[in-house]
Amino acid sequence: MPDSIKTVNDRLVVGMKANMSFKTMQQETGNLARQFMPRRNEISSRIGTHVFSIQDFGDFLLKNITALTEFEKWVGVEVSNFDHVPEGMETLVLKAGTYAVFTYKGAMQDVSKFKQSIFKDWLPNSNYQLDARAHFEILPENYSKDLHATEEDFWIPIK
Repeated sequence: MPDSIKTVNDRLVVGMKANMSFKTMQQETGNLARQFMPRRNEISSRIGTHVFSIQDFGDFLLKNITALTEFEKWVGVEVSNFDHVPEGMETLVLKAGTYAVFTYKGAMQDVSKFKQSIFKDWLPNSNYQLDARAHFEILPENYSKDLHATEEDFWIPIK
């Protein structure tokens, strides 16, 4: 059961992206975060202190995926405008819509089980369908992937 269902407007993001697969996601996300995080304060129009971890699967929904399915991964921050984008960074608009928001608290090793329960248990038994928009997590400024006690909010696009 989600912690909440939220309908939001477009959200503007400035960050860095890389193409990756589910198989390489953990290592490549770490590389992407190590590039972006030291530079996040270069972004002058930042809103809040949170950081986005975004998976943009394009138009396909999460059907028939494999470990080698490729997608676009972003690490970025929310901004009020795109007027000043630092060199080496790009822009993304998280499209308006409805999201199921799930808060995870626990060990990193159990995150995949938690996400599987969303897609295999909750979603098929809900009154919602997966929507073809980016999925994202909102991480606090002081986020640390402590292997035993992590906390993050998963935003799943629904209709």
